[in-house]
Amino acid sequence: MKKYISHLLIDGLSGMALGLFSTLIIGTIIGQIGTLIGNDIGTYLIAISNVAKTITGAGIGVGVACKFKEGPLVTVSAAVAGMIGAFPNIGAEAFVLGKAGEPLGAFVAALVAIEIGHLVAGKTKIDIIVTPLVSICAGAVAGLLVGPPISRFMYWLGNLVNINVESNPVIGGIAVSVLMGMILTLPISSAALGVSMGLTGLAAGAATIGCCCQMVGFAVASYRENKMGGLIAQGIGTSMLQVPNIVKKPIIWLPPIISSAILGPIASAVLHMVNTPIGSGMGTSGFVGQIAAVGAMAEAGAAPGMIVLQIALMHFVLPAVLTLLISEAMRKLEWIKAGDMKLDI
Repeated sequence: MKKYISHLLIDGLSGMALGLFSTLIIGTIIGQIGTLIGNDIGTYLIAISNVAKTITGAGIGVGVACKFKEGPLVTVSAAVAGMIGAFPNIGAEAFVLGKAGEPLGAFVAALVAIEIGHLVAGKTKIDIIVTPLVSICAGAVAGLLVGPPISRFMYWLGNLVNINVESNPVIGGIAVSVLMGMILTLPISSAALGVSMGLTGLAAGAATIGCCCQMVGFAVASYRENKMGGLIAQGIGTSMLQVPNIVKKPIIWLPPIISSAILGPIASAVLHMVNTPIGSGMGTSGFVGQIAAVGAMAEAGAAPGMIVLQIALMHFVLPAVLTLLISEAMRKLEWIKAGDMKLDI
């Protein structure tokens, strides 16, 4: 049971993140580029963006199936089930071009389709009919019955977080920044969590700061061990690379965590930085968090120059400087030693 839960949380949510990135997140980036370009090219890019975002449910299904190393029939069936789970309202208005649907509902439907499909795949001589039939039907039932209540709970939880940060931006900013940053580094998808919970506004802004502190912080603090390759891999890739080192020596996690606790409330209580659900759990990975922040802050009425300055300082400069100062102090105290953050890359 413990092994299955680990498989579900790590591989399942990682697959969900892959699906989100290849559809909703990339689609959002393409759409923002199209809006900036304008003219006919921009219109085409926005159209591409809308299609990519609409098939998020299918992308989640394929992403999870790929992480589970399933065969073609189960994988395609998971894509269908994922779309049903993303849009559980049967009817003419079930699908809206440009709307991603319910990502967690898609995940639940795809997961059930995969698990049931796995049981029957290759067991009959008419596998090409039985496997997709059973997988899609099972996933559809789960998506229609179980997905909506789970999605509503996640949105309720997300609204609770959003309200708490809005009403108490200091304490809320610290909590969201630290927790989302830690989740980003753990083998759990912070991007999937941010989207599923619907983090917005100040909460999403603080969450982004925490993720940036982990990625940029570890990249800079471990530069002497990992050089430029490690800087890029962690700074615009993922701080998850440090998990084996954290398991061996948990104290190396303190510098980025402390930075998150310091900068999170500054972003929410002082600078009033905001972001979107998509950007909330991405940090500096592919600069998605920054692209989303630009759109959210511009919509909130911030001046373009101030947006660039705040993002540069709070997403890159200060996470790097603070984390480096703290880690260097810990090195002098010999709490962190040479090689503790060395990556096997």
